[in-house]
Amino acid sequence: MQGHGYGQPVKPPPHTAWLVLLRVLFVALGFLSIGFLAWAMMLRLAAVTRRSLDWGLFVAVLAADILSLTLVATEPGDEIHTTGGYVGLVLLLTTLVSTIAYYLAADTRHFLLRQQAYQAQRPAPAYGYPAAGPYGTTVPVPQSAHRAPATPPAPPAAPHTPPPLAHGTAPRPPLTTPPPQRPAPARIDQVRAELDELSDYLRRQDGHEGGR
Repeated sequence: MQGHGYGQPVKPPPHTAWLVLLRVLFVALGFLSIGFLAWAMMLRLAAVTRRSLDWGLFVAVLAADILSLTLVATEPGDEIHTTGGYVGLVLLLTTLVSTIAYYLAADTRHFLLRQQAYQAQRPAPAYGYPAAGPYGTTVPVPQSAHRAPATPPAPPAAPHTPPPLAHGTAPRPPLTTPPPQRPAPARIDQVRAELDELSDYLRRQDGHEGGR
């Protein structure tokens, strides 16, 4: 038995500017033709998406444009006066507005999914090699993105500061030598009494020597 094999690779979508230009051109074509060429938008959408739903909508829009053109063309004169003419005009404008809304939404969604599928199938870029960007462009991979983060340097040591004083306490004043205290009065009296005794003793000695 054989396996299913690998899926078909998804092609990169066109550039965004080119897609926007095509959308503007097809929408302008529908407006300038007053809705008679609204089927052109559905034809391009069906050719891009290749879905049966879009092909069926293309056939429905083409039939609505042909019917509205027939009803308006059967109007006698240059102005619309009959019911058939009004029905054709309303059908034409309704088809134009709904076709523009569906075409823009479906076309944008289709290419967005295609871009996501293309991004998913790409392999991861090797070390030092450029990575593929959107729409086939290359984005260089910086070498610094593959390196291990460097160890941050250690913060410098903070200078030693004395611990702050507690809240509400005042700094102590410097110590000073206390002033000399005066002698007590009792010490003065004692010294005076000793001096009086000494002077009496000297007087008696002088009187004794004079009597001789």
